[in-house]
Amino acid sequence: MRNDGPMLSVLGELVVDLLPVPGADAGPEGTAPSYVARPGGNALNVAVAAGRLGTPVRLMARLGTGPLAANLRRHAELSGVDTSGFIEADGPVSLAFVGLAADGSADYGFHVLGAADWQWTDEELARVLPSRTGILHVGSISSWTAPGCEAIARLVERISAEGSGLISVDPNIRPMLAAGPVGTTLGNTSEIVRERLDRLIAHADVVKVSTEDLAWLQPGATSAAALDATARQWSERGPALVLVTDGGSPLRIARPGHAVLHWRIPRVTVVDTVGAGDSLAAGLLTGLLESGVAGRAALEALPDEDLLRLVDDAALVAALNCTRVGADPPTRAEFSAARADR
Repeated sequence: MRNDGPMLSVLGELVVDLLPVPGADAGPEGTAPSYVARPGGNALNVAVAAGRLGTPVRLMARLGTGPLAANLRRHAELSGVDTSGFIEADGPVSLAFVGLAADGSADYGFHVLGAADWQWTDEELARVLPSRTGILHVGSISSWTAPGCEAIARLVERISAEGSGLISVDPNIRPMLAAGPVGTTLGNTSEIVRERLDRLIAHADVVKVSTEDLAWLQPGATSAAALDATARQWSERGPALVLVTDGGSPLRIARPGHAVLHWRIPRVTVVDTVGAGDSLAAGLLTGLLESGVAGRAALEALPDEDLLRLVDDAALVAALNCTRVGADPPTRAEFSAARADR
């Protein structure tokens, strides 16, 4: 890992993903499926993917209690992630039961009541944010769940006002936690979550958003033309770059004042898609830092051809992740070998 220059700082939750074991005996009545516990969560996945690519990255997370907490920390450390941004917390670790469709796409059931992840304070964030942050990545559940989302929003606003680093946002909507009965237990409604995300996106420089997120945030944005228009609209809300993922379909790349670009993603044999979007975000942010893009002016001045090269690399990182079970992004050596074979 490089130890000088700007650092990627990732802020968010830690989640234990419980993935079904394919073909495992579910008992004579089919009521006892087998699961394997794997480290997960948007923030941990992004940090691990970046760390494996050799990026200097600190993960800022509130580490909850329970027997799996040590595994989460060790997973990050083994991937080269700086875990000095961990806050020891009293709440439990978040759990997500993962269901996998035939095409490898994932569905989630969450157990997060009272979890440690959403309790950030201004003092905690000031204590763990690295002074040499070049890019701050925030998103997912902790970025739109109170009370910690307020402290996160204030940090984003401060960094944006100072111009001391790029802000990256990934809404990563989990509908059952953002609205409905379960969302209500967290104090979330669709209106509240949209307002909180609007606040972040207004100060973001980079936004990575999936078509599933857009369907929840802006119902009706489903056709190709509507998705192009929505990507263009989002780029006019403040970000200098909006990247829209659409499963196996081409990526959409929107920049203010530019035509929306489309970029094909690599074709691979998909095992599952858990952590794919997180790996793509990490690949893109790694590429930006390696290209010396750690400020708004540099991002705006980045030529399309250079941006497309970075997006192509990021898409390859995500594709390689999809060839393995769970969130398991490639190392730098694995990525370089795959790129050389293309």
